[in-house]
Amino acid sequence: MEPTLASRVLAASTEITTAALAGDDPDAVLPLVVRRAAELAEADLGLVSVRGEDGRLTVEAAHGRATVPGEDPVGSVLSARSTAARVARGAVPFVVDNLTADPRTAPFVPKALRGYGPFAVAPFGTRERKLGALAVYRRKGSKPFTPITVDVLASFAAQAGLALVLAEGSTARQRVAVYQERERIARDLHDVIIQRLYASGVQLDLLSRRLAGRLDPAEDDRLADAVDQLDQTIAEVRATVRALRSADPSQPAKPPDLVDSVRTEVRTAGELLGFPPRLEIEGDPADVPVAVADHTRAALREALSNVVRHSGAHTVTVLVCRDEWGLRLRVADDGCGIPPGVTRRGLRHLEERAAAAGGSCEVVSSARTGTTVSWVVPLPNPE
Repeated sequence: MEPTLASRVLAASTEITTAALAGDDPDAVLPLVVRRAAELAEADLGLVSVRGEDGRLTVEAAHGRATVPGEDPVGSVLSARSTAARVARGAVPFVVDNLTADPRTAPFVPKALRGYGPFAVAPFGTRERKLGALAVYRRKGSKPFTPITVDVLASFAAQAGLALVLAEGSTARQRVAVYQERERIARDLHDVIIQRLYASGVQLDLLSRRLAGRLDPAEDDRLADAVDQLDQTIAEVRATVRALRSADPSQPAKPPDLVDSVRTEVRTAGELLGFPPRLEIEGDPADVPVAVADHTRAALREALSNVVRHSGAHTVTVLVCRDEWGLRLRVADDGCGIPPGVTRRGLRHLEERAAAAGGSCEVVSSARTGTTVSWVVPLPNPE
């Protein structure tokens, strides 16, 4: 290989390696790979194709233009029996003077490439990680690719493929590290921050009850608003936790499973009560619409918050039932009932949630039997 050509190959390979290991998505480097391959081979067109599980190749990036107007080779799928696919599976480059006339290549030439003649293709990747194929083309009537050019292509394809394989591993490790850090933050938010906010809300609410009648109405409202703001902050932190635990942070977080959410709410309330509430789940609420599930989560949180703050209960039972009538949520405790003078703002929230979901909410409370919240939303028969 001529010294000048060798230095060009080295420079191109170094550029690819630097770009691949810069931390960006390795797939974003493919256009640079194919552009440099076409320049080194002095080709009119370069294509890089990636192998699928079925053995076929998909053209992912191109440099140059198709000879047929309106036909873009990018996105084309090449047969698993095509020359490029066979080269991708093996380790030996292939060259032909006219791909549309040679019987080894002619049956598999896409319409977009029928204006090309000289053709060379080399495996792209490593022996252990075969990514695909890197191909170059010259227009019909052009001089064929020389053995030196094919060697240059094969060498560059191997080095560029190795860089991308290394980048894939580096990117995967970085993503794992990011996910682990996000999970740690989510766990701290859920297990520490939410618990402290919840406890602060309980203490403020208890303080409001002790000072009932001794505060100006404006001061009492400010105290109640502070409790409401804590509840809203808890809801926002929970949403942040869900987003942090999402597999793809660039996409909206998938709504959590309703049963999982119910178990989380019950477990959180148990930590604050000092004993675990009894949880009963009847039927399968998997088909509950997202909007209704969101209202149900909020209603359960509000009902359990009232139990923690006001009831002094020794036992609490939570029932979630999905049957032919719809979705039923019931929270029952053996506490002191709803004390006189306690704001009914939380109960109004329960009623508003039920109405927004097309249902109803009933609260039965007494100092002797405790409090039972029945929250019902009619839904179509799941069968």
